[in-house]
Amino acid sequence: MLDSWSQPEVRAKLAFVFAMLVVFRFVAHIPIPGVNAGALDDVFNNNDSTSAFLGTLNLFSGGALRQLSVAALGVYPYITASIIMQIMIPLVPSLQALSREGEAGRNKIQLYTHYLAVPMAVVQGYSQLLILESVAGTPVLETPIGLSGAAALPTFAAVISLVAGTMFLVWLGELITEKGIGNGISLIIFGGIVAGVPTLVPQIFDSNIPFFGILLLAIIVIAAILSIVFFQEAQRRVPVQYSRTQFRGGRQYRQQGATHIPLRVLSAGMIPIIFAYSIMLFPSFIGQTLATSSTGFLNDVANFMTDAFGQQNAPYYIVVFIFVVVFTFFYTFVTFQQQNLAENLQKQGGFIPGIRPGAPTAQYITRVLIRITWAGAFFLGLIAVMPFFATTLTDVQALTLSGTGLLIVVGVVLDTMKQLEAQLMMRNYSGFIR
Repeated sequence: MLDSWSQPEVRAKLAFVFAMLVVFRFVAHIPIPGVNAGALDDVFNNNDSTSAFLGTLNLFSGGALRQLSVAALGVYPYITASIIMQIMIPLVPSLQALSREGEAGRNKIQLYTHYLAVPMAVVQGYSQLLILESVAGTPVLETPIGLSGAAALPTFAAVISLVAGTMFLVWLGELITEKGIGNGISLIIFGGIVAGVPTLVPQIFDSNIPFFGILLLAIIVIAAILSIVFFQEAQRRVPVQYSRTQFRGGRQYRQQGATHIPLRVLSAGMIPIIFAYSIMLFPSFIGQTLATSSTGFLNDVANFMTDAFGQQNAPYYIVVFIFVVVFTFFYTFVTFQQQNLAENLQKQGGFIPGIRPGAPTAQYITRVLIRITWAGAFFLGLIAVMPFFATTLTDVQALTLSGTGLLIVVGVVLDTMKQLEAQLMMRNYSGFIR
């Protein structure tokens, strides 16, 4: 690490990353117009399931949601737009053609992603304001949330502020990617999570939990981090050989080159967990909406959805586990089809020993991918339900750092270290990854 800081060019990149993260933390403390601080305190001081979920979102935003700042949405609308675009590429022929046009096509898809992120931020921002107001029972702004009458202009100003904050963070992330080290969007998410971690320590120690419970919690977190590192780096290397023909002195020589295709066990990353938790937000929100109805049947449905799918209940995490496994397979094979590995391998003169090129190669890679994806899917499912087991075993109710947060933090650290290693190797340094 000292080598990276002693190199002027690398030091400048690292300093730029730190400066942009400081700007992000500054923006996270700028509230949107007309915030009712007392109502927000009531939201996060409740002990119901929705408040627990909002606490997790607040941790991911680095405390920006609790203050209802312009950065309360973080970059998650952009992440949602990126996921939607990745799913649409194999389904829409024009987008599929753009993805094959190299850098120009990727830039065009990136532009479409930015366009899509704006309406996603509008929807998520307005929905988040409605959820906060429904939980608080009183307006979280100076006037109630609404689209008509006197409430329209304050609501419009609040939503526009949230959208502007999101797009500003996306711009910061792209600046980090361009002029710094690491993936800028991931580092913005990383900065939000890490900024919220120090607030967890006093909560845990003030909860009157015996030393054994805190020690067990620390063991669980360390074991989770080690397992995440193992699965993040785990891959199945499929051997590949290339036939090359060279001409020397008028004669033809045929050479064989060997390499491999690295199929990652966790190729889907954190996206399946984000999918699962996003879907599981709807039952709680619908339950709260139906609870205001005067119909007895609707009230019974609302109570059932709130009780069955509360974050403190086992059925909630069982459904989350199933969704994570399903979405892991779905996203893995969507991205796999976009890569066209078998087709590209055949065009480059490569082949898997013992497997015929073309369709047989695609079938073989698919079989291998299915087998290793089972391991990755079940691991992601366990990471998603880790807070339930950790809270049950340790009785530390203040635990809000979910497995998703650990997965993001560890993944960003590993990716940034690899990029730092590459920068050092380019400048003839030995690096620090052994």
